[in-house]
This record gives sequence, structure tokens and C-alpha cells, in this order.
Amino acid sequence: MPNNDNPLSSLDQWEDDLLERYPDPGSIATAKATEEYRNYESPGRDSVREFYRLNHRYQTFGFVQEKRAGFLAFDKREMSVWDAFNFLNELVDDSDPDTDLDQFQHLLQTSEAIRADGHPDWMVLAGLFHDMGKVLCLFGEPQWAVVGDTFPVGCAWSDKIVYPEFFADNPDAADERYQTKYGVYSSGCGLRNVYLSWGHDEYVYHMLKDYLPEPALYMLRYHSFYAQHREQAYDYLLDDHDREMFRWVKLFNPYDLYSKNPTPPDWDKLRPYYEDLVAKYLPATVKF
Repeated sequence: MPNNDNPLSSLDQWEDDLLERYPDPGSIATAKATEEYRNYESPGRDSVREFYRLNHRYQTFGFVQEKRAGFLAFDKREMSVWDAFNFLNELVDDSDPDTDLDQFQHLLQTSEAIRADGHPDWMVLAGLFHDMGKVLCLFGEPQWAVVGDTFPVGCAWSDKIVYPEFFADNPDAADERYQTKYGVYSSGCGLRNVYLSWGHDEYVYHMLKDYLPEPALYMLRYHSFYAQHREQAYDYLLDDHDREMFRWVKLFNPYDLYSKNPTPPDWDKLRPYYEDLVAKYLPATVKF
């Protein structure tokens, strides 16, 4: 394992890199002009490269199975949604150069942008919860096993994945089972049969899969799968149902990336709405 598991100055630095790769079309972002979003100088770029070097080196097929077994039992703790948001706010990092807002306020901005455009309330809730899986960092997981673009493991890596050259150091590169186009999968097998790299997307999907409608669950599970929803690099693994559901993932993505704003939401005003919304869909406590 690497000596420095956490090269990013903050978890948001991964999203900063996404904003440079996929600039805002201009319809949602209000705080800055598109070209001003997350423009890091070269030390920041070096940190992102180091993050992806670690991510691509250690996210193997076996690693994903190990983490699924370790975390999807949801036996770490049980708490209310609101206690969970307080827990998530322990991830605030003063080194983030773009905002002083805590994690919960970031999520509120996403959900409020969705709500303002008149989308269903379950999509608003998906916006509120999409990064809840970052609590994995508070359970001792390194950054490269929590955030970052997700990608299939168990088959050949697409060159559309960011920094594909770093996969040369992944042990799966020497395993012929995983180095064909389909690997352990088959054409059109459906993403429900495909293992993606481990991180907060898969974790929060399993946490909430019994409570939200399927389009919301696709948003949670695949919002970091940029190689597919932005690049269509793995069309050959999708089935027709995935293609239909990815319309929702693509709808969600701009709200995820481009809704951050230095003005904090007015929680006192918003609280009654969100308390009622959470109570509508979720139980009093959730297992982590």
C-alpha cells in the first residue's frame, strides 16, 4: 500500500479536476464564469495526478471484492440522517481554495438547484444524498478508495478514463482474464452485473437502495462513472434498461458539478421542507 494515501489537499480537489475536463454549459453555475471554476496551478494538478496514480494502481478486481465484503454489511454504525450529515461535516478541509462551505451546504446547493428546476422530489433527495458515501473517509479509508472517477474492473480499461497510463502499474494488467474487451463480463450484460471501482457511489447506492426510486439509484450509483455518461466508453456492457436509466444520470450530472456557490443556503428556511422530504422516503435511522 502507498505511504501517502491522501495526496489531495481536500476531497473537493477531485471535483475541481472534473470541472476542468467537463466545463459547465452555463445553465446552472452562477458563482463564476465557466473558465474560472477550479483553475488550479501546477501543484494542484500534481496532487490530482498523484491521486489518480494511486487510484489506478490499487483499484483491482480483488480490491473491489474485499471492500464490498467489508463495507456493504453496514455494520459500522447506525444514526439518523441528520446525525449523518453532522458526521459528514467532519470532512471539512480549510485548504479548499474555492469555498468555506461545509459538506452539507454543498449537498444542499445541489438539491436546491434540482428543486428550483421543478424535478421530482426523489431527485431532490438524490442531490442531497449523492456524496453521503464520503463518510468512508471517516472510517479510515484513503481518498483513492472514496472519490475519483469510477470505472469497470475485471475487463480492459478504456483510454477514455482519466490518466489511463497509470493502469500500467495495476496488478490486473498482468492478468489475462481482465485484459480483454469484455473480461469477466459479456456483451450487453447490463451494469448490474459489472463491478465498478470502489468508492462513495457504490456505497451510498447500497445504503439507500431500498428507499428511493430506480432513477434516483442510478444517479447515486453512477454519478462518478464519467467514462460512460460523458464518454460512452462502455456502451458494449450496457443493456437497454441501462441506456434508458442513464438519461437520468446525464440529467443529474450538471447539478452535481456546477451548482456550487459561495453563498450558503438558508438552512433555517429550508429545514421544514427537507425534514418532511427525508421522512417521506427514509426511516428514522440509517445503517452505515
